[in-house]
Amino acid sequence: MAQGCCGCCSALRPRYKRLVDNIFPASPQDGLVKSNMEKLTFYSLSSPEKLDRIGEYLFQKASRDIYRRRHGFVIIAMEAMDQLLVACHSQTLNLFVESFLKMVQKLLESTDPQLQILATQSFVRFANIEEDTPSYHRRYDFFVSKFSAMCHSNHGEPGPRDRIRLAGIQGLQGVIRKTVSDDLVENIWEAQHMDKIVPSLLYNMQSAEKYETVSCAEGGGAGGEEGEEESPPRLAEACLRDLLARASFGHIRSVLRPVLTHFDRHDLWIPTDFAVHVFKIIMFSIQAQYSYSVVEALMQQLEAGRGGVRAARAAVLAAIVGIAAGDSVGPSVLEIINNILTNLRASVARGAEKETEEKLYQEALINALGEFADHLPDYQKIDIMMFIVNKVPGAAKPSRADAMLQHILLKSLLKVGATYKTTELSKAFPAAFLEALLRLSSATEPSTRVLLQRILHTLLDRRDNVPRLAVVTLDYDAAGLSVEKCSRQDLIFISKHGYAIFSALYEGLQLESNSTENIACIYTTIALLCVELAADDTLCDLMLLILAIQQSSISNPVLSVSQQCQLQAVSISLAALLPHVAKLPRLADYIHKVVEARREECGHLLPPLQHEYRLSDPTLLPAKVPYLMMDQMAISECLKASGVECGRLQGAAPYCGGGPLQHRHSWIETGAAAGRDSLADIAAGTEPDSAASSPTLARQAPAECAGVSLEALRRAAEGGSGAERRDAAQRRRALNLAFRTAPFHHLMQVTQPKYEIQEKLEEIFRSVSEEPLLAPSLKSGPPLPDLCLY
Repeated sequence: MAQGCCGCCSALRPRYKRLVDNIFPASPQDGLVKSNMEKLTFYSLSSPEKLDRIGEYLFQKASRDIYRRRHGFVIIAMEAMDQLLVACHSQTLNLFVESFLKMVQKLLESTDPQLQILATQSFVRFANIEEDTPSYHRRYDFFVSKFSAMCHSNHGEPGPRDRIRLAGIQGLQGVIRKTVSDDLVENIWEAQHMDKIVPSLLYNMQSAEKYETVSCAEGGGAGGEEGEEESPPRLAEACLRDLLARASFGHIRSVLRPVLTHFDRHDLWIPTDFAVHVFKIIMFSIQAQYSYSVVEALMQQLEAGRGGVRAARAAVLAAIVGIAAGDSVGPSVLEIINNILTNLRASVARGAEKETEEKLYQEALINALGEFADHLPDYQKIDIMMFIVNKVPGAAKPSRADAMLQHILLKSLLKVGATYKTTELSKAFPAAFLEALLRLSSATEPSTRVLLQRILHTLLDRRDNVPRLAVVTLDYDAAGLSVEKCSRQDLIFISKHGYAIFSALYEGLQLESNSTENIACIYTTIALLCVELAADDTLCDLMLLILAIQQSSISNPVLSVSQQCQLQAVSISLAALLPHVAKLPRLADYIHKVVEARREECGHLLPPLQHEYRLSDPTLLPAKVPYLMMDQMAISECLKASGVECGRLQGAAPYCGGGPLQHRHSWIETGAAAGRDSLADIAAGTEPDSAASSPTLARQAPAECAGVSLEALRRAAEGGSGAERRDAAQRRRALNLAFRTAPFHHLMQVTQPKYEIQEKLEEIFRSVSEEPLLAPSLKSGPPLPDLCLY
């Protein structure tokens, strides 16, 4: 009777409960009763309003089984919910999902790893389902926290530990896919979630044995092959790529902030392998137009921390900045360059604080600058170089900090210049850029001047001739130089700027602080100009420069004996280069004779350059052997014989003879004085009228002055001797050449008066007030007529 009553009560239970009870076998080992599961599924599809009750009832049964540790029945209940979830697509699915998620949460809260992994797998299947209607009230806080904790599992055995970590990463991936695509559900980009998700992924990625970064196109962003996906580091990388690929511009910072915090907190910047790996993944995964924000975020962190960390961050920046360069346009390019230069300036300002670490930091920043510029088009590289050179301090006597900054910024400029491919000199050297470079050619520090010359080498050399011209030599046949005809555009460029370039190079050779390296670098620059600009129109200008260098080694008093000999070797080497590149056999024969004569008597006036010359005999100095110098007239004859118009070579070189003296008479002043030489004898002493008007000078006898003046006028009228007339004609040609070729600003400088007019007037008035108008002897004598006082 009791049994019949029980059966009767069972029949009175709701149908959905009977269907749910029937899917469970008597023994959990038998598994889900499939025939009854099909009936439950059919009932759910035909009566979707019952789904929420079915889900709640399954959750209650599973909860009781978890409490009783009947894990077999728990697994069956979870399997049934999975099948119902996949089968039932309707607007009422949201009601069932709540019970489903409660079930997953219940399993995740258990301490059994098997149930945690089972719950994670069910959640991943749920995450892959696209719901018809979003749920506004559903929250995933618990799942983010639990899956993140599973990612940090420290289970004693490696096998279970890896499986739990894999499950945690898969769960996070499911949360990301479920929430990131729907703006109406919970915002996964909030800091409270990102601070758990991102460190969990990085924690698993850093346990990889080696780091191999591929772009999304190469690696597919999925973590590689199926066998590789079983590894927590590979799956964590795939999950991070997935997260970044879904990030909009406003969300990039939300991911970068916990990345930077994780690296700082766990000292992961050194060594840089893992940091470079992670940031390359970030750069390859985000949308290309957002690359700048990653570089900007990293640069904002550069100055934080100790020197070694700063250097490591800069090395990471150097590794990734090239990826951002291809998609950087307009202001973002100069913004990145300006930030790097600002950090360089701050590093220099710190001075000698941990000097080794600061040098590493500076080198890393310079490498970052070069990497960034290497991926930009050439026109932007020129803009960057002009931007950098305008930041270089240009003080005549810079402080130690300014000198260091000059050196660092020129190294940066050299790094950028090495990425530029010169086609035309006018494009590589805009007027403002060239002027700024030449202004630095007289920098105080010799090492800074060396850097400047290397920048010129990089921009001038279009045929890889720098290695062949790095050493001063006479054997150009063995050098294998690559020489091509000079283009019309380059001839126009050198006609405009040649005088300024040659003057700067000449002045650079006259500095007392020059080392052998300085002189060798300027030799290479001039040799490159000879190779790149070999043409009939430029031969005379180049030869004038070479002859001026030869003369300066004799006339410049500040040069040491070693520097004098080095300049002689440089001038003869450059003279030997010209006939090699321009096919001038007569000139080649003449230079060969000079070389042989020097080799017999003064071998120290020939290459190679030596660091120190010890001459026991003073008669071997360059000034004592003028017969071993190259002769300007002989060279002119050789050029004429080869059909070269060498009228400009007949005049004096438009460069200053001698070294950097207190005041050096320029070629304009020399030429201007030439016009007055024929009347110089008129004022052999002081002019009579001038003496009379000066209160401090006595008047000379008029008859004597008149006699001298008439004689001087007679000589001037006759025109002087033949030698004087030739000298005057030569000076006129030099003056004419100077006014035709020199830049206007240079003409303004050299024609300025040597004193201010106001200062001179004050000096005259001062002398008038101090001296009496009449001599003392006249004051006590008889009175003079008023007219005599005038």
